[in-house]
Amino acid sequence: MTRADVWPPDDPAWRPRPLTVRTDLGMGGRWTALRSAASGGVPEREWLWRNPDPEVAAARGTVSAGAAFVDAGGVEECFPTVRGEPDHGAAWSQPWTADEGRQQVRAGDLCLARRMRADGSLTVDYTVTGPPGSPFVHAVHALLDLSPAARLHVPEARTAHVLDHPVDGAVAVLPWPAGTGGSPLDRLGPDDGTAIAAVLPGCSRAAVVDGPDALVLRWRVTAGDPAATCSLLLWRNLGGWPAARPYRSIGIEPMVGTTATLRGSGPGRPASTGVDGRLCWELTITAWRQEVTPRRTPAD
Repeated sequence: MTRADVWPPDDPAWRPRPLTVRTDLGMGGRWTALRSAASGGVPEREWLWRNPDPEVAAARGTVSAGAAFVDAGGVEECFPTVRGEPDHGAAWSQPWTADEGRQQVRAGDLCLARRMRADGSLTVDYTVTGPPGSPFVHAVHALLDLSPAARLHVPEARTAHVLDHPVDGAVAVLPWPAGTGGSPLDRLGPDDGTAIAAVLPGCSRAAVVDGPDALVLRWRVTAGDPAATCSLLLWRNLGGWPAARPYRSIGIEPMVGTTATLRGSGPGRPASTGVDGRLCWELTITAWRQEVTPRRTPAD
């Protein structure tokens, strides 16, 4: 890249890679695979992280509606909240239904539906319906398999609403990417025993660059409440959580709303359905790889 805050780069060595996705509707609509491929469709990289603990994987397979969150990895649909009750929302712990390409789940008075299409990029069209003015938070809780050298680029970010800082329940509004004063929040390693959750309000695009690979995410509200605001929820767990058996996990989570809770926290507010009882938003994900052409020598 020519500048750290620009994506896609103007370097022709970066080439797009087609993405494929797999989901499990019986397991809360969870995304179980997100893979980029080289030419000819040969798998090149799996982007989703999976918790390596077999006990966690087994527990994820037995959850029921309203269960405490099981951090198995992949992508979970956190709706209609992230924090609070139910833990990480209601959508992830219930089976979804499908009808002619439309996948959906109910959470109280609200319905979350999505349509997914992979045509090189992956595009997911979301629709939330319910009584007009109903508050909700929807985060696409994507846990990515990234090396400690990975970097996060969020060109629209100016501040980070750091959750549970300086004490549990508090929200600190801090400059991006400086954050709490330790390792800058755009650095996704090395592991240092910390775990930070932060909402980046007003953001609608992000790129994760990990060596020769990059994943670019763009999202926008397409219909409904005109005041709805896009944000990015960052979960940077560098071996700091849980206290008993900490591990590394990185969440890059496009969302609508500027808070992780329905009641709001700090300056953040949830999204809401519009006067017509709906809100629509779109997420597009593109994979890239930097291709280095071998230099020719005189012997060539």
